[in-house]
Amino acid sequence: MQGNKLRLAIRATASALILGTASQASAFEVSAGDYSADIYGYARFNASYDIDEEIGISTRSGAFSAINTGAAEDNEVTGHFGADAVQTRLGVRTTTPEGVKIVVEGDFRPGQLRLRHGYGEYKGVLLGQTWSNFTSFVGNTSTLDFDSLAGLAGLQGRVGQARYTSGPFSVSVEEATDTGIVGNPNDKQGLPAFTARIQDSSGGFSYSGALLAKQTTYDTGTDDDSIFGFAAFGAAKMALGDTVTVQGTVSYTNGANGYLYRSGENFGAEDAYMDGSSLEAISGYGGSIGMGVNLGAGSSVNVGYGIATVDWDDAEDDGAAVADKSETNQNLMANYQWSPVKNVKLGVEYAYFKRENVSGDDGDASRILFAGQYNF
Repeated sequence: MQGNKLRLAIRATASALILGTASQASAFEVSAGDYSADIYGYARFNASYDIDEEIGISTRSGAFSAINTGAAEDNEVTGHFGADAVQTRLGVRTTTPEGVKIVVEGDFRPGQLRLRHGYGEYKGVLLGQTWSNFTSFVGNTSTLDFDSLAGLAGLQGRVGQARYTSGPFSVSVEEATDTGIVGNPNDKQGLPAFTARIQDSSGGFSYSGALLAKQTTYDTGTDDDSIFGFAAFGAAKMALGDTVTVQGTVSYTNGANGYLYRSGENFGAEDAYMDGSSLEAISGYGGSIGMGVNLGAGSSVNVGYGIATVDWDDAEDDGAAVADKSETNQNLMANYQWSPVKNVKLGVEYAYFKRENVSGDDGDASRILFAGQYNF
């Protein structure tokens, strides 16, 4: 019918996006009948120079797993340059006349198109893939490194879930993040993860806190055992006047180390170990602290420190092979960011990474990262 023909009108609007994980303002609005959709995204260039050894991965982020430790540090090849544009992002979001919100977003990490967000939401009920409910960005310091600081609050990743939100409170049932069992490959996800979170603000103070429970199970067909793991975090940010913010996070996990950000080899240590035929939980803790200073004229300086530590003592005492496991990961990042013109952000960042293993071997690496981002 003539009345059902689509009417298409595209108009450019302003975009505001800081470098990193912030959300985009819409750049294009597409109208079709009673529907409208925002198309948003950015093109992003990242380039890194590894001073001591090559630890860069896609988006030129630094990886703890690539740091040489012990004697291997004596044979390091110094000076490595790398660049890519795989952080480039594209998304579409719409709200139907009935009030249903739908978001589909992807980027190109690690080198091909991948789904970041794909969900629908109606009256507080969300179904699909988006940030874990056991995540908060409230206490995060702005960094150019896409993977950012160790010890940030929660998963810092996106999972399939069913979530309900009412005001500052939200609960979810999610795909569990399973980081495995030391000494046993027969782990499985028997149940989803269960989360609860509060996030709110008052004046210049913002805060968030969350709890999570998940099951870790092994099953060989003849032997099996399971334990429940738990995790918690708190995050806060305080504005000190108009130019300075201070922020930080604290986290604790027990049998849920996939939710201790950047622990273990890079993103999460194992949840448990085998003591004979029994599962035993592995615990960990971490945190971050940082400061941001707005210098005016579109420029800012940000400095942040993060640490994640896993308690391998019981596993080691019970004879598990954990000597080469990463016990403590820590990093420091300091950057200068500048917006020379609307919708453009440039920045340079110095980062220091250190890894310490259960055996006592350690290693460190320094690097410089440059980023340029063009938003639409």
